[in-house]
Amino acid sequence: MTELSRGAAAARYSAIAIVLHWTIAALIVLQVALSGRMEARTPEAFAVTQFHKSVGITILLLSLARLAWRLTHRPPPEPAALAPWERRLAVAVHWGFYAVMILMPLTGWIMVSTSRFAVPTLLYGAVPWPHLPGLAELAPAAKAMWNEGAEAAHHTIIKGAYVLFGLHVAGALKHHFVDPRTPVLPRMAPGARAGRWWEPRLAAVLLGLGAVTAFGLFYDPPRPAQAAPPPLAPAVETREPGAQAAPAVATPAAAPAPAAAVRWVVQPGSTLGFTTAWSGEPIQGRFDRWTADIVFSPDDLDHSKVTVSIDTASARTGDDQRDASLPAPDWFDTANHPKATFTATRFEKTGEGRFVARGQLSLRGASRPLSLPFRLTIDGDRASVRGVTSLDRTAFGVGQGEWTSTEQIPAKVTVRVDLKARRMSP
Repeated sequence: MTELSRGAAAARYSAIAIVLHWTIAALIVLQVALSGRMEARTPEAFAVTQFHKSVGITILLLSLARLAWRLTHRPPPEPAALAPWERRLAVAVHWGFYAVMILMPLTGWIMVSTSRFAVPTLLYGAVPWPHLPGLAELAPAAKAMWNEGAEAAHHTIIKGAYVLFGLHVAGALKHHFVDPRTPVLPRMAPGARAGRWWEPRLAAVLLGLGAVTAFGLFYDPPRPAQAAPPPLAPAVETREPGAQAAPAVATPAAAPAPAAAVRWVVQPGSTLGFTTAWSGEPIQGRFDRWTADIVFSPDDLDHSKVTVSIDTASARTGDDQRDASLPAPDWFDTANHPKATFTATRFEKTGEGRFVARGQLSLRGASRPLSLPFRLTIDGDRASVRGVTSLDRTAFGVGQGEWTSTEQIPAKVTVRVDLKARRMSP
């Protein structure tokens, strides 16, 4: 190695520092591009927000690695001709960037950990990332205080980052084009020559950051799953004989029915599902845990009664991060209202094997009348039931705050019952 090449190598950062510098810079630019796509309450914005969280944690980890490397490896000397004020400003900007790179994702992490929606973080949709210890368990008032403080700090830090970025870029361009006696670009872009108007490395940096910006503006992260989740067996809690039975809905009667109302037990494979939409995209879900106490006979409707108890925390729509928000106060508020109950005490026959169950649905502390048309087939001691009805989620307060609007998620929710039941022995 010649004396000149040794001097050039000594005047630039190490390869590890250079890689970390440009990787973090690209990710920060990516975050800025993504941030403008996170405001809407749509499946796309939800997916972008999850990706934004993943990138933020990546920046935090890389920044901590960069700081550790900086503290254990002496950086190259500043150009000798730098003015004292330029040295002081360079040091301030340098350490200011460390503060931004660490505090910005850290405040975002606090915001996620104290959000009203307990949405888990899956890095790039695959790697679970925990909430900050202690914050998720705070009382609601304390969580709100932490969340508001972190949000305010996050936005303030972003503004500071813009100032630092402007100073950093302005300084690099000044020393490249105006004052080439004090080159700084070659320190992070080996081989760059100060004063050269067509500098390929500078052009590569600009093109790279432009490509990252375009990626952030147009990348379409995987959306929350919209397809119907695969059936689970059973979708209902089954009980020992003599405990609880299931709802009723199905197709024309196939065998003589019992004369008096009898108790029925729900069998494995029964499902209780719901259908809604998000920005026009269908969402099909189910409740994994529910029980039904059924006393029914098509020949003794006056003494028939059905009570269905639903664990609202068991709602599943096929996307873990979205499902984690459903128990929150803005939706089912399971901490205060863990169960929804439908009690039907009045039945009407509307045709051969066709009935309507009329009763009350209690959900989130509100009780409203609900009718469930259903088809029933009875074959000996076995019965199958299929029914479909709809309800207005806003009438039960499901969807608070910004979600009271039906612009993105409609008020109407379709509920489907598909179950099999076995008649209990007298």
